[in-house]
Amino acid sequence: MGQSFVSIATEEREKMAEKKKINKEILPREYGCEILLEKTTIEKAKDSSFPNDAYLIWYLVNEEYYVDLTRCGKKSSLFDMYYDTYGPGAVQRIDFGYGRVNPRLWGYQKTEKRKKK
Repeated sequence: MGQSFVSIATEEREKMAEKKKINKEILPREYGCEILLEKTTIEKAKDSSFPNDAYLIWYLVNEEYYVDLTRCGKKSSLFDMYYDTYGPGAVQRIDFGYGRVNPRLWGYQKTEKRKKK
C-alpha cells in the first residue's frame, strides 16, 4: 500500500511549520508600531536626534541578543509584536530610548518658499 495516514499527517505538519517560518516577519503597522533601527548597537541607538517616545527593546533569537529602536503607542503593543514574531521568552527588556526630539517634529522638513513674482 502506500504511506500510512500518520506519516502523511506528519509531513503536512512539517510543511505548515516551514511555511510559518517563511512568513514570519515583523509587521509593525498591524501593532501600531514603527521600527526605527533594527538589530542595531546601543551606540547607534544613543543618537539624540530620534524622537523621545522611542523604546529600546532587547530580544533573544537563536541564542543571540539583538536591540531595536522602536516607536509604539503602548509598551504592551510593542511586547505583543515581538512575542508574536519571535515566540515566548524572546523579549528580554524594554526601556526608554535616548532621543530628545519632539515626536511631532521628528522627520519634519521645511517646505521651500516660492519666489514672488
